[in-house]
Amino acid sequence: MKYDRFESLPVWQAAQDLGLRVFALTDDRTFATSGGLKDQIRRAAISVSNNIAEGFERGSTAELLAFLYIARGSAGEVRSMLRFLDRWPAAGHLTPHISELISLAESCSRQIRAWADSLQNSEIKGHRHLNDQTRTDYQSRKRADDLRALLASNQEKTMARWTAELEKGRSSNPPPPDSPPPTPNPNPPKENP
Repeated sequence: MKYDRFESLPVWQAAQDLGLRVFALTDDRTFATSGGLKDQIRRAAISVSNNIAEGFERGSTAELLAFLYIARGSAGEVRSMLRFLDRWPAAGHLTPHISELISLAESCSRQIRAWADSLQNSEIKGHRHLNDQTRTDYQSRKRADDLRALLASNQEKTMARWTAELEKGRSSNPPPPDSPPPTPNPNPPKENP
């Protein structure tokens, strides 16, 4: 699926949800005396969606990848602070919320990683580099690759069918147990010059 706006990306939406839920969590009275923890986890949570958006808007695959890795790092930072909170006795009453947020941060990390992996294997350098000729070339190569894969699959199926038919023919007409092996033709046909 092609996305024209970062706001439509499911991973950006999940990251926004993570940020909003972290902000709601840190409104709890526990964070009134936590020093910089409240600010740090909020900055990290907002950084996930912001880096996805900035990378998306940059225009090259290399830049997008760089920002995706920063976003993934921020999701890890959020998860690390949530793990700290989960172990902090003063935040014990927040355990169910913290567990949900850890799962959401892990989901964001997985989605970002999957996207980054797919981009690393892409021949397209990014929409900044696309023009009519590169789009046509890419689409032609993709169609050719798809056709090759289809032909290979069909060839495998045909070979399997032929092998099964050959084996079936052999099993339905087995040679008699004491029959001699076939002898070669003593007068093979001659080739015309």
